[in-house]
Amino acid sequence: MSRKARQLRFLVVDDNEDIRDVFCRLVERAGHEAATAVDGMDAVETLQRETFDVMLLDLTMPRMSGVDVVRWLREHPEVAPDVRIVVISAWAGEHRAVLQELGIETVMQKPLRIQQLTDLIAETLHALESQARP
Repeated sequence: MSRKARQLRFLVVDDNEDIRDVFCRLVERAGHEAATAVDGMDAVETLQRETFDVMLLDLTMPRMSGVDVVRWLREHPEVAPDVRIVVISAWAGEHRAVLQELGIETVMQKPLRIQQLTDLIAETLHALESQARP
């Protein structure tokens, strides 16, 4: 008997509407659920209301940058303690040291390729399955 794979919930955070739409379509085509936030402030507000498995986070945004979102989450560990933060940026290189210091392990370059998202989903499902085992 085959077991249905778990559906993941993604929060796509990017100030570019076209990028948000593309990422959401990719996530949904892979059989998962996607919500969006238009910038870091919107992301923080959404994370306080809803639970997500993965956050695809842009770094350069108005009002609150991706780095500031991660800092805020580290200062408020009760909010989204289990969310996997994946930084997706064309300019991540200059932030690598800070991101590493903040515990961000996964950084992907824009434009994101479909295979990268597929691999990310598989890795996340595997990690969640491993955590669930006694």
